[in-house]
Amino acid sequence: MPRKNPQLETILNSIADGVFTINLDREITSFNRSAERITGVKREQAIGQKCFDVFHANICQGRCAMEKTLKTGTSMIDLPVSILNIRGKTVPISISTAVLKNDRGETVGGVETFRDLSAIEDMRRELARQYSFGDIISKNHEIVNLFGVLPDIAQSSSTVLIQGASGTGKELFALAIHNCSTRAEGPYVAVNCGALPSTLLESELFGYCKGAFTDAKLDKPGRFARARGGTLFLDEIGDLPLPLQVKLLRVLQEGEYEPLGATKPVTSDARIIAATNRDLASLMAEGKFREDLYYRINVIKLFLPTLAQRREDIPLLVEHFIDRFNARTGRRITGVSPEVLRLFMHYGFPGNIRQLENIIEHAFVLCRGTIITPEHLPADILAINARPAAVPGSDEAFSFKKAEAQVILDTLKKYGNHRGNTARELGIDKATLWRKMKRLGITA
Repeated sequence: MPRKNPQLETILNSIADGVFTINLDREITSFNRSAERITGVKREQAIGQKCFDVFHANICQGRCAMEKTLKTGTSMIDLPVSILNIRGKTVPISISTAVLKNDRGETVGGVETFRDLSAIEDMRRELARQYSFGDIISKNHEIVNLFGVLPDIAQSSSTVLIQGASGTGKELFALAIHNCSTRAEGPYVAVNCGALPSTLLESELFGYCKGAFTDAKLDKPGRFARARGGTLFLDEIGDLPLPLQVKLLRVLQEGEYEPLGATKPVTSDARIIAATNRDLASLMAEGKFREDLYYRINVIKLFLPTLAQRREDIPLLVEHFIDRFNARTGRRITGVSPEVLRLFMHYGFPGNIRQLENIIEHAFVLCRGTIITPEHLPADILAINARPAAVPGSDEAFSFKKAEAQVILDTLKKYGNHRGNTARELGIDKATLWRKMKRLGITA
């Protein structure tokens, strides 16, 4: 047993982090009070035990940080892991390791400090609940407002129209509505109205009976039949040909349809959620979309902003996609560099959220470390970022200045000219916001 040092024990017991030391046989030689609190194991029980018999971490088998430190002499800093405490509860912690040496410089053991991250994780989960609905992640005020009404929309049986540019997550909202509805146990069936020619689309939607045409050897149920008891998602409904618009209108009005070659109608039991990236009002004016169908599908309308209109969501979405690809690939990428985040915050994202996801996936292929840097991004993104700065007074500089001012004015308006909240949403401090407002001539 090592000689006790009362002064050292007092110091160790006064700190909030857990600390334990081991000898070269991996036996615990000291165990402070915070280590007792976090693990639930008393000091008297821990001393003399193998560290892996007391400190049940998810890296003890095969990836032990302390063992690696003892072999290489390299310290570990803030490695996120989890342990099982004495009650069998998983506790998230971060650990740091270092070697212990005697007066002659010989390694005699190791020291590990660990910090309980439970409160931080609880806060993160609370924020995740606040800023998410199903798989939808956002802190944009328009989307968060939608979170408040989506449960009521989901529980109703009304037809929903989701409008937004390509890549804004329209089907994600349709899925969330379905999964929170009374039809969640039923099927969710999707069809892209613009992806098939009208002749195939009709049979895809309504199905056909044996003998309806030359190659109809057997009955084939359509998407309406497959969605019975569930939800039918009609994506890009603005591309639906006029003859099929008439048939869809009948389904919505009468609750029935006729498969090709059928002699009697079939009752429909599918909730309709439609989506479009087109302006249906303009299509109606051009005679390309029926007015009566428009009012039938436009019972509840949701409008999804572009990613450029919800830039405050970019850091959340980046973290979400990194977590997703880490789980899918088994990697341990922890985030993006400040340069990458700044680039994202100023990029236009014409492909919206789908484009951001593809960019992160591209970076995962090239990144060999734990941080995504600009060199891991697609060449076209870097090319835009590498363009020479606009000459002061040029049209480009004026356009950027005008756009920057508009963003600040819109955010100030949103928060009733509260500069603290405005700066927080824009991701800058209040002093930076004040300087920008002064430079741009904003007096609000």
